[in-house]
Amino acid sequence: MLNGFIVIFAMLAALLLIVAVMLQSPKAGSGLTGGISSLGTVQTLGVRRTGDFLSKTSAILAGVVMVLCFIAQFTLPTRHQEGAGSSILQKSAPASLPAGNLPQSLPTGNIQPAAAPAEQPAAPAK
Repeated sequence: MLNGFIVIFAMLAALLLIVAVMLQSPKAGSGLTGGISSLGTVQTLGVRRTGDFLSKTSAILAGVVMVLCFIAQFTLPTRHQEGAGSSILQKSAPASLPAGNLPQSLPTGNIQPAAAPAEQPAAPAK
């Protein structure tokens, strides 16, 4: 339950971070802040203060997203079931192999080396 609230807040902070970054003006052009100048934001805060505000806001929101994601990892619900500490491979592997499937003897190392390829006569020079 707590994990769900933290994840929702992290998603909202991430969306606000996206908006704050998109509103910042790039070095070359006016960015999206030129579009909101008609709303009176630029006259109220000023162009320089708007950029400072958006920079600080994006830095704070980035920190909030990181902290919330870190906290959400530790608030995950735990599963209380048999063998919770074992892996899927350990759960799916049989406990022991039947004796009928085991080989009766192991190779002793008397393997014959592969025959060397036959040498081909050299082609005559042209």
